[in-house]
Amino acid sequence: MILFLALCLVGVAVAGLSAFLIFWPLTLVHVRDRHPRIAEDFGQGAFLRPAALAWLLRRHYRDAGDPALSGLATPAWLALLTLFAGLGMAAALGLLSQVTR
Repeated sequence: MILFLALCLVGVAVAGLSAFLIFWPLTLVHVRDRHPRIAEDFGQGAFLRPAALAWLLRRHYRDAGDPALSGLATPAWLALLTLFAGLGMAAALGLLSQVTR
């Protein structure tokens, strides 16, 4: 049963990944088009750059004062948290299943 729950959490992580793959590129395009100073900080190919992901995880997009940017970045932030939480809890349940054999 524990491994089944871990597999369900992997499914939650996949859902988070799917949402992230939708909202994060939209956020980056919005930043490129309307916030060139932030885009310069990210550089080219910001999709998986640690600086850009840290900017998202720290919710620095709220500092821009752009409601459209917040409307795109907030779902990307939630999706990334869902991805990390799903994988983390699945790993924890996988370890728990090894201990309780």
